[in-house]
Amino acid sequence: AFDMSVSQFEIARRGDAENTNLDFNASPAKEEYKRELASTLYGGNPQENKVLAFKSKAPKPPEGHQNSLRVLYSQNKDAMNQPKRFSRNIPQAPERILDAPDLIDDYYLNLLDWNSNNTVAISLGDSVYLWNATDGSITQLMQTPGDGSHVTSVSWIQDGTHLAVGTSRNVVQLWDTERQKRVREMDGHQARVGALAWNSHILTSGGRDGLLVHHDVRVQNHITASVEGHTQEVCGLKWSPHGNQLASGGNDNLLNIWDDRMTATPTFGLTSHCA
Repeated sequence: AFDMSVSQFEIARRGDAENTNLDFNASPAKEEYKRELASTLYGGNPQENKVLAFKSKAPKPPEGHQNSLRVLYSQNKDAMNQPKRFSRNIPQAPERILDAPDLIDDYYLNLLDWNSNNTVAISLGDSVYLWNATDGSITQLMQTPGDGSHVTSVSWIQDGTHLAVGTSRNVVQLWDTERQKRVREMDGHQARVGALAWNSHILTSGGRDGLLVHHDVRVQNHITASVEGHTQEVCGLKWSPHGNQLASGGNDNLLNIWDDRMTATPTFGLTSHCA
């Protein structure tokens, strides 16, 4: 319970105690009045009296009483223990749309690649175009000979200065994009080259013939290894970030993992794919 009379007296008494040094004219009658008032309010023992005191337990609720807030408390008691969820805004419309006429409708081919210098290489039929995403400029890099051939894959080297281009003529071309000049042309396949992957100066190509061919682009005799990786067309190639493993996927529904020793057999194969 809260005793208002005791509270008011305590406030006044504490104020008088703080001003004791300033009260030079306090009379004996006034001091006696304070002692009598304190004795009456505190019941004879002012040191043990409390302004707030619980003299008895709270009464029990009537039988059958339902607390209307119980559901609210029970539903939110674990709210503080749950991790905070953050929402991510996913754009529902593209930032920019580029026209891509003559883009070949063949999901076995790899016709698009974005380099570290913010330039996109895209194959449109028999030509390769470069789109600079920074300034929006477009440049035609190359075009295959007019013999019905077309580009089947593109892949940037790590520093973004050279582009590897696979064609339906079973060869891989290496282009210096800064000078817009072809550096060399490399063979090794008996069918179109649909997948390319770089590992430093080593370029790995995969073709419809099922072969994986490793090219060292620095030397004249560029083929360092050639293995039969799949029984059907190689559709995808990717070197690991550390460059010690290569993943290859083929139309034979196999995913193979190869080490950088370029052995004739993969170190691991995943055969559970159905397509």
